[in-house]
Amino acid sequence: MKLLKIRVIFFGLLFVYGSVFSQETLPINETIVHDPVMIEQNGTYYLFCTGNGISVFSSADMKQWKKEKPVFPEAPKWGTSVASDFKNHIWAPDISFHNGQYYLFHSVSSFAKNTSAIGLATNKTLNPSDKNYKWQDNGIILQSVPNRDLWNAIDPNLVIDEKGTPWLSFGSFWDGLKIVKLSPDLKSIAKPEEWHTVARRERDFKLEDENPGNAALEAPFVFKKDDFYYLFLSWDFCCRGENSTYKVVVGRSKEATGPYLDSDGKSLFQGGGTLVIEGNKNWSGVGHNSAYTFNSKDYLVFHAYDSKDKGKPKLKIKQIRWENGWPKVDPMD
Repeated sequence: MKLLKIRVIFFGLLFVYGSVFSQETLPINETIVHDPVMIEQNGTYYLFCTGNGISVFSSADMKQWKKEKPVFPEAPKWGTSVASDFKNHIWAPDISFHNGQYYLFHSVSSFAKNTSAIGLATNKTLNPSDKNYKWQDNGIILQSVPNRDLWNAIDPNLVIDEKGTPWLSFGSFWDGLKIVKLSPDLKSIAKPEEWHTVARRERDFKLEDENPGNAALEAPFVFKKDDFYYLFLSWDFCCRGENSTYKVVVGRSKEATGPYLDSDGKSLFQGGGTLVIEGNKNWSGVGHNSAYTFNSKDYLVFHAYDSKDKGKPKLKIKQIRWENGWPKVDPMD
């Protein structure tokens, strides 16, 4: 119950930050975001993150960010069928470009429950000035239900494997992170269904199924580099401001579906994970990352809780370097 209260208070504050629309341009260290993902179109970087209607920012240089209008000015109609308390606060989007259009997966949920669903919106362009700019709501892709599912349908990430097969990874707490095969149009689960558990941590077996449990992991993101798929994920606790303990770990596999192993050879399915970045006295927790290649350079994009600014979540972008086939980034300053 204490965890639930902390998350409600924190996301209430994040809702306020994310609801105020202003086209003021802010430097990266003043840009408040949670669960950021990024993409580039025609020289402009677009960033999507948790917020009212899905918060959107744009930038020409990844250093100065302008707030844009949200994806959903009005709440998707299906949201309240998933979570009765839904008021258009949408979590953890994922943006990618395939089949000539942009795909924006996103999450609707209730705090500390797996009363959750992953939805999909599509658009031909990300430029709000383009005449073709219009987000199309494609409804629910998959849904988790308490006491039926021991997984949580939030934190989606799309990956297309070398064979052109689309997979959606997702998950938070419960029995770990999953990946499921999608249909070719990316708008539904493929038939026959194919599911894999790609990462988990030990869960107390005495817990009721509706309890999120003590296996603190979430936010999978699969990044292909050379011969490997790299599964990034966040361990421990977000959403506690200055008391957050988030950190990013990684494993790698020859297949998008796993098995993913850490640098010591331990499977992420058995609790393995190689540390990529963690917080310090200035940044109490860092996590919910994404990873991209822009202009032949690889970047880790994530949020970090600013201990010197009341624990507000700030945007962070760090260049990735590779050592013996493993991602490395500079520690937090």
